[in-house]
Amino acid sequence: YDVTGRGDKSFNDAAGAALEQAQADFGITFSESTPTGEGDRSARLQGLVDEGNGLVQGNGFLFFDSLTEVATNNPDVSFTIVDEVVDLPNVASLTFAEEQGSFLVGAAAALKSQTGTIGFIGGVENDLIKKFDAGYAAGAAAVNPDIEILVNYITQPPDFGGFNDPARGKEIAASQYEAGADVIYSAAGGSGLGAFEAAVDAGAPGEVWAIGVDSDQYNLVSEELQPYILTSMLKKVDVATYDTIEAFCSGNFAAGQQVFDLSVDGVDYSTTGGFVDDIADQLDEYKAQIVAGEIEVPTTP
Repeated sequence: YDVTGRGDKSFNDAAGAALEQAQADFGITFSESTPTGEGDRSARLQGLVDEGNGLVQGNGFLFFDSLTEVATNNPDVSFTIVDEVVDLPNVASLTFAEEQGSFLVGAAAALKSQTGTIGFIGGVENDLIKKFDAGYAAGAAAVNPDIEILVNYITQPPDFGGFNDPARGKEIAASQYEAGADVIYSAAGGSGLGAFEAAVDAGAPGEVWAIGVDSDQYNLVSEELQPYILTSMLKKVDVATYDTIEAFCSGNFAAGQQVFDLSVDGVDYSTTGGFVDDIADQLDEYKAQIVAGEIEVPTTP
């Protein structure tokens, strides 16, 4: 897993859910590991190889260097990396059209906003998280060209602590709500949980909203927070991970880049809670236009 490990109710938990489902469906056994810092990624990946695992996944772009090294040194083992492309014959690179899913939740934010101001919180200002930012802004502007979007990033590379700082996420979200935002989308890993808490302090359910990311976070948060989760941008790391395990188990593991976009249901928006039921037809029309190529979603803000 990446630095936040299991329990982030987002990116890592999605991969973990795939492991457990594959265990139930295929009878696999699995090992798990989470780095304590950047220096032990290679050792942890090699440790999973040494335990006898035939398929090893680095769950996140920060594994690029270490997985490249370990995959090169272990050509008979199959590897998977999420959110990066490692060009080796034994590596499957699982990438996503985060900008497309973010477009849909950006449109939802603009359709639900009463103030004409919405917010975006990114964990780290790198190219990956800028895709979320860009798509969200484009979706919101498609609904309301005059909408105001408050944008804050928690940290700058090479500091990736912004994915695991709920206190800072809460502080930034509180400032955005105070500045007039009534819907905030967090693409910040575990830090997004703090932004949800800020929503509770900022107003009543329906007055202010938060938007989750990666997993359907309505299903993963407390009952107190659920009324504030308008929707989540579903980045289906669980589906990609599960499909890769299934292919491996059936002898059909394929190296190379695989792109999970709207056309293959690799990203989407969640409807749990029923808060977007009244705008689902509009969101689905945008989805159809993106899949048809009528809307080209930007990947940079």
